Amino acid sequence: MGRIGASELLIVLLVVLVLFGARKLPELARSLGASAKEFRKGIAEGASDDASTESD
Repeated sequence: MGRIGASELLIVLLVVLVLFGARKLPELARSLGASAKEFRKGIAEGASDDASTESD
């Protein structure tokens, strides 16, 4: 229990398709990718700030 299998993933993707529609999916994927990129950038900046603070 706790692991997501292929059938569960397929059901989730089908629900997302029904909720948002086929035309909105590419826009949703782009915004999700941009959000993930900004999140990683923020984590990297925070880590570099912590490293510079520790070396002072």
